[in-house]
Amino acid sequence: MQTQSTDNFEQFSVHVQPEINHSEAWKASNLESSNVIRLNVSGMKCAGCVSAIEKKLKGHPSVADASVNLVTAKATVLLGDACFKDRAIADELSSMVTNSGFPTTTDEPSCETSGSFKDSADPENSLEEVLDLNRDGETSQLITQQDWSLAIAAVLLILSLIGHLKHLGWITIPVLSHIWFHCGLATVALLWPGRSILLDGWRSLRHGIPNMNTLVGMGMATSYSASLVALLVPSLGWECFFDEPVMLVGFILMGRTLENRARMRAKQAIEALFSQQPQVARLLNRQNDKSLGTDGSIGDVAISAQQWIEIPTQMVQVGQWLKVLPGDQVPVDGTIISGRTSVNEAILTGESLPIEKGPGDRMSAGSLNQSSAVIVQATQVGRETTLSKMIQLVEAAQTRKAPVQKLADTVAGYFAYGVMAIAALTFIFWYGVGTHLWPGVLIDASHMLHHAAMMDTGVMDTGAVMGTQSPLLLSLKLAIAVLVIACPCALGLATPTAIMVGSGIGAERGLLIRGGDVLEHVHRLDTVVFDKTGTLTTGQPTVTQIVSLDEDWSDNDILALAAEAEKETQHPIGQAIQRAATERSLAPLPVHDVQTEVGFGLKAWLYDAPLYIGKPSWLRQHLPWDSHVQDAIDQAETNLSGSSVLVALETTVIGIIGIDDQLRADAQACIRSLQSMNIQVKVLTGDRWHSSKPIVESLGLPDEALIADVQPGQKSDVIHTLQQNRQVVCMVGDGINDAPALAQADVAIALHSGTDVAIETSDIVLMRDRLIDVAASIALGRRVIQKVRQNLFWALAYNTLGIPIAAGVLLPKWGILLSPANAGALMAFSSVSVVVNALLLRRR
Repeated sequence: MQTQSTDNFEQFSVHVQPEINHSEAWKASNLESSNVIRLNVSGMKCAGCVSAIEKKLKGHPSVADASVNLVTAKATVLLGDACFKDRAIADELSSMVTNSGFPTTTDEPSCETSGSFKDSADPENSLEEVLDLNRDGETSQLITQQDWSLAIAAVLLILSLIGHLKHLGWITIPVLSHIWFHCGLATVALLWPGRSILLDGWRSLRHGIPNMNTLVGMGMATSYSASLVALLVPSLGWECFFDEPVMLVGFILMGRTLENRARMRAKQAIEALFSQQPQVARLLNRQNDKSLGTDGSIGDVAISAQQWIEIPTQMVQVGQWLKVLPGDQVPVDGTIISGRTSVNEAILTGESLPIEKGPGDRMSAGSLNQSSAVIVQATQVGRETTLSKMIQLVEAAQTRKAPVQKLADTVAGYFAYGVMAIAALTFIFWYGVGTHLWPGVLIDASHMLHHAAMMDTGVMDTGAVMGTQSPLLLSLKLAIAVLVIACPCALGLATPTAIMVGSGIGAERGLLIRGGDVLEHVHRLDTVVFDKTGTLTTGQPTVTQIVSLDEDWSDNDILALAAEAEKETQHPIGQAIQRAATERSLAPLPVHDVQTEVGFGLKAWLYDAPLYIGKPSWLRQHLPWDSHVQDAIDQAETNLSGSSVLVALETTVIGIIGIDDQLRADAQACIRSLQSMNIQVKVLTGDRWHSSKPIVESLGLPDEALIADVQPGQKSDVIHTLQQNRQVVCMVGDGINDAPALAQADVAIALHSGTDVAIETSDIVLMRDRLIDVAASIALGRRVIQKVRQNLFWALAYNTLGIPIAAGVLLPKWGILLSPANAGALMAFSSVSVVVNALLLRRR
């Protein structure tokens, strides 16, 4: 029979498989793996940057795979089997990416020569690895910087607008309307707020990885240079359009600032988790504590202030005793040694109702002690606490990409080259062909762009008097508009922003989702298979009846035999038998040498006689089985509800113990919710069909939804059969014997109260242990992917429609032309709209 454990977060220490399959590698590893390196990458502006960095990292001989996230500005690198992370490799990768134009640092505190990342100032795993102690101050500073950026962008837009109004002949303001003022303004705009765009664009182009800044920088530099030449050499007959680069810088600065603010909102959930990590613990001085017993035990005694000291939480070590006062957050994971209290675990489960806890109960870091002081013995500290691992899981989820995002990043990697080619073709076409085929566009364009012919220098442009402009300038403006409007930024933000918001919402509500790839599988689900015992049911069965099949053995004798054999098990059925024996105060029997077969039963010895306790199907393999035995079992089971456990001594079945397990309170609501989403529901159990049928009927499911009499090793075969019938299957389980089926399923969901191996195999962990959250996680996955598709559609539609318009497709017939500044505004709007659309997930 399976063994359960309450230490449910060992799943975060999963090892990488020997054979690296890039599609599964990230599912088999995590942030704590010995061959995973995390990097902080700055300077990324679009999906093209992401694609370029991933390509660079994957080209390193030590790297098996790499994933870069545009929103979180992090790169996660999976090293090959023969490589283990150390400072040399981390620094080499960091330098390689930095030299490519993206300043990069390692996201690890330090490295020891042994190859493991640790904080050299702290022998234990330090919470500073996941907690930035100055986070609030940095956030405030960022907001202040963003306010200044918005103010600068507003000033640039207003001043450039004044120039446009002067060109229209509407308003002329002394000094502010003068052409030399706008020349100086454009120079300042390019050298100050626009300088980073120009430099980053040039570096990226020089390294062969052009990005959004490359496209925009080329547009700004070209428009400024052409205007400067027109101003200094008026005899050319060109017009000045210094307002265009100024407006371009203003729109981009404003768009990026609004985008960054939206990204900060998208990170609220992970920031909330960070903020819940306590920074101070009260360490109990056990050596000076006269009230402690010689064995270290403690009763419900008062602890004076002199008996404990305050220390940083990251200094707490496993085994130390801590005092947690009312109103305190629990600093580390631990077990209550003394005291009783109520605890609010909303940060972990999303459930605000307090839970009563006493000696022997577990306390999790970040939970709030509400009513009384307790003494807690530390069991998990630093990065090993439940809260820290939740944070790591959420961060990892934001790094793992959905397949659709990988496709978008790949497309964006070649996007900049295509845009530059289109811009060049646009210039060549209009300068060499278009202006000759449709000469009227020169007049129309002049009026659309609202540029005056009279130079403030006093020199008259004769071409402009006629309402025309130079074919060269028109062609140049169209090419610049193409460069500016065709930005892959929205394409790069479409998926990771929605996944970040979705995984954050899940974390707030106790749904820990491993990554974007999981969400993409979730939205395609059409079948959910539930394990019965411990998943659909409470997992706390009770003994309902005992039937003796041998007159030499009474009901109490049969129960005493089974209880003694089950005394070491943690299986729910075994614990139910033990509770029943305790309630009847039965004397123990000399049962010894217990051997367990997980999922089937156990064999022990009563004196020299073999004793078997388990499922009927398993006992048939060990005992002589004839029709008389079967008839006796069938007759006895007609009066039993739920499952049945047979007790056999030597070769004779001497009794049957009836076990009944109650459905979880929200099981029926969960099934109805799934059915409303057109999802087929099945129940998988190793129990006999007739004993499981009442549960299936109470759930409102048809008989064909029940798959019974399934041995543990056959559960994965059932899932595989469903998949062969072209069903996308989710398995929901909690036990060791569910692990193969969880691994086989397209999506695996485990309850937090389940066994370590079940959680380790899962894609989604339900922290609140509520079945209704199965439906909630699927609904969330569908909503997230719906947002991803919306974002990708609008990002692609924006470029599909915007590039032709910027290239002048509508100019000959309708006289519609996008100026570079208008193109810049639309480009900025596209990025902001994608992030804002992702944030709308929080409205539902």
